[in-house]
Amino acid sequence: MSNRDNVQAVIDGILKGDILGTFDRWYAEDVVMSENGADERKGKAENRAYEEAFVNGVEFHGAKVGTVVVDGDHAAVEWTFELTPRGGERTVQRQVAVQTWRDGRVVREVFYHG
Repeated sequence: MSNRDNVQAVIDGILKGDILGTFDRWYAEDVVMSENGADERKGKAENRAYEEAFVNGVEFHGAKVGTVVVDGDHAAVEWTFELTPRGGERTVQRQVAVQTWRDGRVVREVFYHG
């Protein structure tokens, strides 16, 4: 599969609501992730725990994808999520996920938001 196909598979998995399954399938063991480029989380186990806490802390109402750019080993996906944080009010969260791919897996992802 091409990186464009891989990026689309990640998008499709998230849109179906299978965030953790998508993470397990498409993210490398040595993945590095961060929010706005700060406080990097290193390794699949640490990032899986972070994703689990996020998923378990919100109720999802839907997601939309805007612009998607794939250029070689790099991709950017514009997301809009509707969600309700546990104990909070329904909100809309917008972010851009910038990914680096290697051997069919995400090895780096930075979420830009806020």
